[in-house]
Amino acid sequence: MNELSRRYLPPAEEPDSPARPRLRPSGPIGVLDIGTTKIVCIIGRVESDGTSRVLGFGWQRGRGVRNGGIVDIEEAERAIRAAVGQAENEADQRLKSITVNLSCGQPESRLFNVQWPVGGRAVTEADLRRVLLEGRARAISDGRDIIHSLPLGFAADDAQGVEDPRGLHCETLTARVHVVDALHTALLNLSGTLHRCDLEIAELVSAPMAAGMATLVEDERQLGATVIDMGGGTTGMAVFSEGQLLHTAQLPLGGSHVTNDIARVLSTPVTHAERLKTLYGSAQASPDDEKEMLPVPLVGEEEHQFAKVPRSMVVNIIKPRLEETFELVKERLEGSGLGRAAGSRVVLTGGASQLSGAREMATRILGRQVRLGRPATLRGLPDSASGPAFATAVGLLAWAAGAGRTLPDIDLDADRPGGMIRRIVNFLRDRV
Repeated sequence: MNELSRRYLPPAEEPDSPARPRLRPSGPIGVLDIGTTKIVCIIGRVESDGTSRVLGFGWQRGRGVRNGGIVDIEEAERAIRAAVGQAENEADQRLKSITVNLSCGQPESRLFNVQWPVGGRAVTEADLRRVLLEGRARAISDGRDIIHSLPLGFAADDAQGVEDPRGLHCETLTARVHVVDALHTALLNLSGTLHRCDLEIAELVSAPMAAGMATLVEDERQLGATVIDMGGGTTGMAVFSEGQLLHTAQLPLGGSHVTNDIARVLSTPVTHAERLKTLYGSAQASPDDEKEMLPVPLVGEEEHQFAKVPRSMVVNIIKPRLEETFELVKERLEGSGLGRAAGSRVVLTGGASQLSGAREMATRILGRQVRLGRPATLRGLPDSASGPAFATAVGLLAWAAGAGRTLPDIDLDADRPGGMIRRIVNFLRDRV
């Protein structure tokens, strides 16, 4: 019997019993944020009070990654091995599997309303699993793999806004399901690179969703807020409302594009362009910009050969790129059809969000209240890793520790013995 046929079997009779939530992980958990400009590994554990403690931390400059995707397997392998090895040595632990951010494969977000006939009896766990698998089945698209299938809420006949309908009697169970998928080939490249590092993917987690888990306060998640995660190679968006992730999207633009613009226009090495952006860059002009002259080494010239350019020239390079980014973000958000649900609050995070004037520009273009989001403080995490640039990594650890999950005791992969990740691992094991 194939997998698709198994999904549509009538639900087996199940005894009435209280739901058993998944236990928090008892051992060390490892997460990996693979980005264009940096690769971060955190190893932690869940304490008895439910909080997370960091046991080991590793950080390496990003190599072999562009716009969130693997473009050079050997370079990416070396960077990942170095970051993971650093964290393992500090934690005195060895990882076999790891939770990884999803930034590659042009991730897409879709919502489905699914109905399942119950026939007047009490809703069982089997009914929940089948209605969610039906949502997943509707989302299947050639060349793409489903990463998240998240229930946003249920209706038992005319009873709306039900979080967990098990035990309720109804004729029809309706579910609103949020599905996130990505290109199969990009996931193969990611999984293949980690396989070369002797690591298996425990879970893939949408990067902007992880950033939102790390930076949003509870009221923002409930009342509605949009997280804009400005990374090195990509800018991710995640819309939260009523405690749930409603939408996620990604743009192939980030801080490295600003750096490359500076390097190209000023004919200076990329490393110095990054320094100019960090020390003198801004998205807002000031009266003194014309007077402040900056030394700029030129590509191919001797080390002591410098040109002098006004700071206003750097600002005028940065400003159009950031305006383009926020205009595209606005377009994507308006196209999602979630205007009211997204609320009036925007939280900027990610390394590129720290650029001077970015918050003010976002406020003007998006027409919403904007604040800069920092991840919650974690015990054991170095102070150098407490800024917005590390929001995704901190959010990944929260997810791996069990936070943010709806119906955590229902494992959809129980009806899919292989699962997407397992199929990829087996594919690689047979051929590598």
